[in-house]
Amino acid sequence: MAKTRDKILQALLRKPRSTINDLAKTVEINPISVRHHLNNLQAGGLITSEEERHGVGRPRLIYSLTEEGSEKFPTRYLRLTTRLLNQLKETLPNPMVKELFSQVAFNLAEEYVDQLEGLSVEERLDMIKNLLNKEGFTVEWEKQGHQYHIHAISCPYYKVGQNHPEICSMDQTLISQMLALPVEQVQCILSGDDRCTYIVEPIITEK
Repeated sequence: MAKTRDKILQALLRKPRSTINDLAKTVEINPISVRHHLNNLQAGGLITSEEERHGVGRPRLIYSLTEEGSEKFPTRYLRLTTRLLNQLKETLPNPMVKELFSQVAFNLAEEYVDQLEGLSVEERLDMIKNLLNKEGFTVEWEKQGHQYHIHAISCPYYKVGQNHPEICSMDQTLISQMLALPVEQVQCILSGDDRCTYIVEPIITEK
């Protein structure tokens, strides 16, 4: 079962925008079985479909890999990213490299300015959690006394960060910008901790 689905994914990698009949021929199973596998793959977020008109009659469905589906296949992104960062650090002064990482976080936070307006700290924390989860992190937050603890249990930048720990500053800057509060990092996966933890203490105004 899994092997058949892998074959379908590989077929879509080689030929995006394939029909059920295209895939049936490539994988060498009947169209009804292909449709069953496609439904499961689509439910898992690995493929997407859209209607395409082809002459007279009902539109047909064509299938392609989603970004998540494409990531099932080996890539060389890590090597390329590491080489680019090595070259960047050889070319620019260290303070400028750190500033570039910070600017990436500033720009991302800027995209959510309108959505953050009027939200409480906890509502902003939920938005940060959802945003970072989409970026490949596994993030949770909890309240301890007057403080909020944000835990990144997994990090998609881990392998890159082993050689370029400066990349960690992006997350801290992003969280700080979206909360409009200072953020302190007290744990880091790169330092051997089981998670990255950030502490935020909202400013309490006296009445």
